[in-house]
Amino acid sequence: MTVTSQPNGAGPTVPSGRHAAEPTMGQLVSDASTHLSTLLHSEIELAKLEVKSSVKNAGTGIGFFAAAAVILVFSLTFGLIALAEGLVTIGLWRWLSYLIVFGFLLLLVALSAVMGVRKVKRVRAPQRTIATSKDTVAYLKANTKRS
Repeated sequence: MTVTSQPNGAGPTVPSGRHAAEPTMGQLVSDASTHLSTLLHSEIELAKLEVKSSVKNAGTGIGFFAAAAVILVFSLTFGLIALAEGLVTIGLWRWLSYLIVFGFLLLLVALSAVMGVRKVKRVRAPQRTIATSKDTVAYLKANTKRS
């Protein structure tokens, strides 16, 4: 291999046909491997963040459903007491006051159930991760067909 000098005395030049800044095949494969690894790690981190948010919403929704169930169980007790007191109509109708408490507790049950449904509806698949993964696969398929 012969190295020639540039006419202006700037130093040696690279032999015919190769540029000094052009990467080798090994460097290209190494860079591609590094970039693919970084991309996969980023996809995994994105998936973790999205799943964490969905799990949090699911847990909160389940908590509201549990609260609705507990309130319903206690409100049934008041309903039965109101029925018993309704049979004993003395004074200002004590059963009516118990029935009002029962209705209030049912309102709390309905409110908790609605809040639980809203939270559970927020549970979603990791959409961004799926979309970027599909883009990555499509890009890789398109670029591997060229070689």
